[in-house]
Amino acid sequence: MRRDVMRSKMTLWIAAALLTAGVVVTQAQERRGGGGGGAQGGAPAGAGAPGGGQGRGAGRGPAVPPLLMTTTAFEDGGVIPDKYTQGNPMPVSPELKWSQVPMGTQSFVLLLHDPEPVLAKGSKMDITHWLIWNIPGTATGLSENVAAGELPDGSRQVSLRSNSYMGPGAPAGPYHHYTFELYALDTKLEVPQGTPQQAADTRNAVVNAMDGHVLGKAVLVGRYHR
Repeated sequence: MRRDVMRSKMTLWIAAALLTAGVVVTQAQERRGGGGGGAQGGAPAGAGAPGGGQGRGAGRGPAVPPLLMTTTAFEDGGVIPDKYTQGNPMPVSPELKWSQVPMGTQSFVLLLHDPEPVLAKGSKMDITHWLIWNIPGTATGLSENVAAGELPDGSRQVSLRSNSYMGPGAPAGPYHHYTFELYALDTKLEVPQGTPQQAADTRNAVVNAMDGHVLGKAVLVGRYHR
């Protein structure tokens, strides 16, 4: 009889211990987000993210869209009309527009160059058809037929032949790929205007001054030969 009573008490103790353990486990699961609503019942920020680290990847936000440049003068990769080339006795620069400008942009640099011929058989410099820098960061493009010399908004420019746009002039034969490169910078450049005879040195000075300040880049290519 005594043994039966002891067995009954032990059975009750074991059942109570199992019940208590089950409650503790359930509460712990709820605290980890297994079932509760509201601020306390939800999963912590970053939980369940790839890699398992709390908060890893949080706060990155959407990808920043790239700087874009367009023109109505020709299609990207298309043939440049004679109006904008040395096929015209008085070539004019094409209208250019840009958008999706990076935050913090203080100025733009535009370089038009012909990468096919290389001057002096070197690998560092091709023909500079147009370099214009310190375009205000508020600008959304350049109008057609930009005037020569330093502009009222502070933009400076140079090419191999003048302080203005020099149209494409590739001879008969394979097309040359005239490349417009637009750079958004977080600063303005302290590079003087220079002369056409100093175009290569001025271009090097601008490129060196840009280093570490580029926020975005856009490229537009047009083809031409006579």
